[in-house]
Amino acid sequence: MPVTFHELASSRVHETGSNGTRELKYVAMGSSDDVEVRSQAEAQLPSAYDGVGNRRIRVEPVDSNHGLWEVTASFRTSESQQEPPQAGDSSYSFDTTGGTQHITQSRQTVSGYGAPGIPAIPDFDQAIGVTDDGVEGVDVTIPVFSYTETHYVPAASVTSGYVNTLFNLTGKVNSGPFKGFAAGELLFLGASGSKRGSEDFWEITYRFACSPNATGLSVGPITGISKKGWEYLWALYEDVEDTEAKRIVKRPVAAYVERVYDEASFGGLGI
Repeated sequence: MPVTFHELASSRVHETGSNGTRELKYVAMGSSDDVEVRSQAEAQLPSAYDGVGNRRIRVEPVDSNHGLWEVTASFRTSESQQEPPQAGDSSYSFDTTGGTQHITQSRQTVSGYGAPGIPAIPDFDQAIGVTDDGVEGVDVTIPVFSYTETHYVPAASVTSGYVNTLFNLTGKVNSGPFKGFAAGELLFLGASGSKRGSEDFWEITYRFACSPNATGLSVGPITGISKKGWEYLWALYEDVEDTEAKRIVKRPVAAYVERVYDEASFGGLGI
């Protein structure tokens, strides 16, 4: 007697999400052999449902002596279900946790407190951690936008010359606008690539960090400073007499903007 399957009213259960499931539930009749029921289920029941494959069959006895079983066909989405990458595909990720910079000037001196008997406390024009020998400063978090792009590049395009281009551009800042970032804002941190077996493409991940260009900066009394995102700003301090506090203090007398990365066109990346 052939095994027959009748779909139950509780069938067609859906679960959403990246690992969501679909379930079709049946009552099976016609055999007391669980192995035969499973085999017939694998042969007769749908191999995919609602566009989802990865089918699993579960057989549970209701009354095995009389050939009655409950059978569930479940279909689960997973990474293995996704279409494999093809040459020309790409993906992106980002991180805005910021970076660290050592500064010697605050944005504002909020308050200062003197010891009893001191007529006035020294004014350091927002210098931080002033000592007799210099200005120690402090490490602070600054806005840095990091992101990666993964591209599936045709194998024919990944020549030794292209790899050498990636090498030469690592540690460079964009000399012109690139992917919505102004010149000077984007630092290329390098790329990593891999190729598996006979695939006709390379999977290459490109890493970047962005620091915004800035204008209208100030260091103590020095104002109107402009700098590109990856240029470095530092201050020169000199001993100056604070007549009110009757002390020699260190105050910023000059500010310098330094270029510490070479600039280059990112057109050679080909992305």
